Order: sequence, then structure tokens, then C-alpha cells
Amino acid sequence: MHTVYFTRHGQTVWNVENKICGVTDSPLTDLGRSQARALGRQLADDGHGITHILCSPLSRAHETAQIIAAETGLPLTVEPRLREQAFGKYEGTPRNGPAFTLAKLHFCDRFEGGESMLQLAARIYGLLDDLAAQDGTALLVAHNGIARVVQSYFHPMTNEEFALFGIGNCALVRYDFP
Repeated sequence: MHTVYFTRHGQTVWNVENKICGVTDSPLTDLGRSQARALGRQLADDGHGITHILCSPLSRAHETAQIIAAETGLPLTVEPRLREQAFGKYEGTPRNGPAFTLAKLHFCDRFEGGESMLQLAARIYGLLDDLAAQDGTALLVAHNGIARVVQSYFHPMTNEEFALFGIGNCALVRYDFP
């Protein structure tokens, strides 16, 4: 069975402030770095068969991946397709704001200067299709928006389930390709 693992970057300043990051960089907190080290140590003890790490180019995910790679000795590659969704006018606004909560249900909306859910899904599904055809087990280090799309690739979801889905910072999720 061919597998891929996913983790979200460590805690950031904007996570603490409850702001939407999108493609706006927000640095890791000390706790975020500790979360990444803990995950790296966990993977060093039981690697889950992971052979390489792919990460988003945004600094919060890249730094998380670098910390994990340092703990595990796994090779790391920056994968541009893992960049978080551009949330346009919503970046820097409250994550649970009513306007954004509603907008997440509109998959064609580009958020006035951002990227639609459909555009995001096209690039992430393409990446997952590529990984399904390759040997080895990757750890993807990315963002919560990417986590939703990865989940939807492997499991049926309603629009509401998609909009509400998320994982914690440095949580590890396993997915098996069919």
C-alpha cells in the first residue's frame, strides 16, 4: 500500500492572534518550533516509512520542515504547489469572521485578489496524483487550507465538512492511496 503523510506547520504568531495567514508570512512561535522538534523526534523514533519531506515555500512551513529534517535526517525539497491558498482580502482578518466563514463555502470565489478553492484543489490534486505514481513515502509539510484539500482527495466530504475541516499544528495524518 502506497502512503503519504501530512502535517501542518508549527504554531505561528497569527495562529495565536486568530488571523488568516494565507500567503502572508507569519513566523513560528517558540511553541511552534517545539512542536516541530517533537514531531521530528517522533518520526526519528518511528519513521512510518517516510523517505522524504516536501514542504511549502512559505517560511512557517519551510522552517517546520527544516526542523523535522534536522531531527530525522530525511531529505527535504521545497514544493511550490504546497503553498497555502491566497485568501485575498481576508488575509490578516479573524479566522472565524462571519464573512470568511460564508466565503469558504463558495468554491469559485477568489476573495478579491486571492485564489479559489477550485484553483487550489487543481494544484494539490495534481501533486497528489504525481506522488501516487512515485516510489517512496512523502511527508507533506504545509498549511490548514492544504489539509482540507488533501482530506477531500482521499475522503468524500460535503461543502460544509470541507469548510470546517482542519488539523492542529504539527498533527500527523496518514493517507493511503487506493
